Amino acid sequence: MAPIEVVSLSQQSPVTCHAFNADRSQIAVSLNSNEVRIYARQGNDWNHIDTLSEHDKPITSIDWAPKSNRIVTSAQDRNAYVWQQTPDPQTGNVIWKPTLVLLRVNRAATFVRWSPNEDKFAVASGARAIAICSFDPEGDWWVSRLLKKPIRSTVLSVDWHPNNVLLAAGSADMKARVFSAYIKDVDKRPAPSVWGEKLPFNTICGEYASPSGGWVHSVGFSPSGDVLAFASHDSTINIVYPGGPAIYTIKLAILPLVTLTWATEETIVAAGHDCQPLVFGGNQGGWELNGSLDDVHSNKSSGGSRSGFGGASPVGRLNSAAFNTFRNAAERGISNVPGSPTTSSSTESEVFTVHQNTITSVRPYAGVPRQITQVSTSGVDGKLVVWDVNAVTPISATGLAGKLGKLQVR
Repeated sequence: MAPIEVVSLSQQSPVTCHAFNADRSQIAVSLNSNEVRIYARQGNDWNHIDTLSEHDKPITSIDWAPKSNRIVTSAQDRNAYVWQQTPDPQTGNVIWKPTLVLLRVNRAATFVRWSPNEDKFAVASGARAIAICSFDPEGDWWVSRLLKKPIRSTVLSVDWHPNNVLLAAGSADMKARVFSAYIKDVDKRPAPSVWGEKLPFNTICGEYASPSGGWVHSVGFSPSGDVLAFASHDSTINIVYPGGPAIYTIKLAILPLVTLTWATEETIVAAGHDCQPLVFGGNQGGWELNGSLDDVHSNKSSGGSRSGFGGASPVGRLNSAAFNTFRNAAERGISNVPGSPTTSSSTESEVFTVHQNTITSVRPYAGVPRQITQVSTSGVDGKLVVWDVNAVTPISATGLAGKLGKLQVR
């Protein structure tokens, strides 16, 4: 198993989003600003080599097409740009040239992803719409068509089906939906699937509600495209089998997950506010939480023991004097009066996970679509971490046992 690789990209700014190029030798990130910073690997180090500056407001999402080597960015300025490397006519050096995309939205662009064939991309927005963008060779620009109905709030994430036509979307109206993004002059007629046969543009192929009414933060198709997973703000992850039909809901007694990706047809890696990537496994017979990619007990050895509680926090909880005082009073009947020593050996906050704050994005890093071996995560702590998907710490070892609610099938 490959060791965990940790890269600290920033000490002050969160990593809003990240995307690698095809051979993983370069990475594009947004450090919560209106610029895209590109780093190149040199040995064990990542060095800043370029900055893409065209947006006026903070960038919300980045995607790097592996085949065409084009970068697409979206931002709060309601714009998207496609960046392509071209020779500078004055110096002859290769530079990243931006092309503006006509999104036709009046709210922030929130998320962007290239389609599998890289001939179009989808831009989610706060305008209750998704822009499906394709290239117009006559005008030499990217034009869009909007998916609108029945979206009722900001779209937070999108994911493409392997057939290049279907698109999954999660939004703040507490719904995950599957749309047809078929464009006549771009796409070939798709083969029938579990999502339907006739798929004109804006056809609703499926609509699924969050169990307890939480925003749907992330959606993802399985490698085959026959299963849909979505994570919502009610601390649930839901796996949909439309051909069943069945929906498996895993309720967690931890903080919400905000991002997910499929490693295999039967494995999902998801992460969020609890600062560690979790691994879920299953099939049409049922799903469960397998464990975490972050071994918090090994991290604890370098950070010291948690005085008074007999072990490290398994889910990224803070270790502070105020929190320990409250927890001792609530669970052990110990009260710290003014002037007495606290139960904490330090007044500094401490987290026994690799990421020290919310994980904002998890993406495939190594392997093939049906057999991802490594994933990368970026977070509010400014770190980028590469994990081995097979290095799963079981539930019993992480302390997550008992925090998993009963599996519910609807």
